Amino acid sequence: MDVFTSVPFKGNPVAVVLRAVGLTAEQMQQIANWTNLSKTTFVLPTTDSKADYRVRIFTPGAELPFAGHPTIGTAHALLEAGLVRAKDDGTLIQECGAGLIKLKVAREASGEQWISFDLPEPKITALTDDRVDELETILGSPLRREFQPALVDVRWIVAQLPNAKAVLSSRPDLRRMKVQDTKVKATGLVIFGENEEKAFARIEVRAFAPAHGVNEDPVCGSGNGSVGAFIRHTNQMAHFGDEFLSSQGAAVGRAGVLRLAVNDQTVQVGGVAVTCIDGLIST
Repeated sequence: MDVFTSVPFKGNPVAVVLRAVGLTAEQMQQIANWTNLSKTTFVLPTTDSKADYRVRIFTPGAELPFAGHPTIGTAHALLEAGLVRAKDDGTLIQECGAGLIKLKVAREASGEQWISFDLPEPKITALTDDRVDELETILGSPLRREFQPALVDVRWIVAQLPNAKAVLSSRPDLRRMKVQDTKVKATGLVIFGENEEKAFARIEVRAFAPAHGVNEDPVCGSGNGSVGAFIRHTNQMAHFGDEFLSSQGAAVGRAGVLRLAVNDQTVQVGGVAVTCIDGLIST
């Protein structure tokens, strides 16, 4: 699947193995390493009666308890294959390492099927000043220090740059970033900045996860959700509004669009997906 786009070969790809019963964790990791995508998911029978399906999520180098674009991509694949059906209110419940994740499926006037998920409620911890200093060195760019960079505990460090142009021009030191991410046990770093007033999307986002074998994630759902949580945490909701679009992927030749909806109770991330390849895996 390509996620956060309706155009094949844009957005962010995820490989979805629809019937993964019988695969060991070692085999799943080997397949994820072979696909060489930022994420590969494996659908399994549920262990919680409230869930519609269970999924395990792997990067090329490790298993994750939760990730955004694989959540939407997996739901899209299951719906398309007829293996699950949304309830009358449009909801689905995904079981994963982070627990139960609520999804909402909606068909818009354009005909596009948007799938949104509620970000697991995060714990947010501001980085120390010395770590912020190191972050500026890694990025080669100043940060908006009035909004202290923080670890949003779906494991992303989030930092706000002066504007979208600074985000797109950043050339981070990935080696140093990997060391810092490992020290604070983070998946990686998400940076964002505000677009000019007439731009299609309100913010531009980039996500880096070299500690997990993904130098730059083309379009990252959990990373964008972490940005939404960061905006709420730093009291910027009055400025950005409670619903806005985010763009990501321009720096790596992709074109991803996400919808963020933020309120005092939840952070919701939404997008569309498109199937590019159907096939069978031989093990």
